Amino acid sequence: MTELIAVAIITILAVISPGADFAMVTRNSYLYGRRAGLLAASGIALGVQVHVMYTMLGVGLLIAKSPSLYFAIKIIGAIYLIYIGYQTFFARAVVNAEAGEGQSLNNLAALRAGFMTNAFNPKTTLFVLSTYTQVVQVDTSLLAQFGYGLFMSVAHWIWFSLVALFFSDHRLRAGMLRQQVILNRFIGAVLVILGVSLASLPALHS
Repeated sequence: MTELIAVAIITILAVISPGADFAMVTRNSYLYGRRAGLLAASGIALGVQVHVMYTMLGVGLLIAKSPSLYFAIKIIGAIYLIYIGYQTFFARAVVNAEAGEGQSLNNLAALRAGFMTNAFNPKTTLFVLSTYTQVVQVDTSLLAQFGYGLFMSVAHWIWFSLVALFFSDHRLRAGMLRQQVILNRFIGAVLVILGVSLASLPALHS
């Protein structure tokens, strides 16, 4: 029970901590609408499972022991965030801001945005690795470990779905779209800064 409580607390704190996932869901929700925001949230939840699966398969230890592999993950994630940030910064204004009608984004692209942001986020890598290596005991059953991983994904999905619902609210979104040039530049800059900061995370030592 102590282990379960520890995993729950660590997960909740990690989920609500602002970062790249939050910025991506906010961007999708206000710029493209509720569906895009919710799909990004689902993509994030799927991305968490990538970290859980490779950690449980032992690949996480390889990443922890291989600075070059960890560096590659950092760079891929950083480049993706910087690219999306650049696109957001220079995004064109929508035509009908008063109606809250933003630009369109197909379902796959919205899902992929959330998935890529989380799957290549080294902060999530460290969160999952540290939880499974420092909190979860070696004699914990595989079923319980799978349960912890599922809880992590569900917690991410619930939180970021709430974020998507909030920022896609019709009145709030309409107001944000009226200021979208400023918001696009702000969110774009935040994504770029997050990308640079992720690339600057300390290297793992073998």
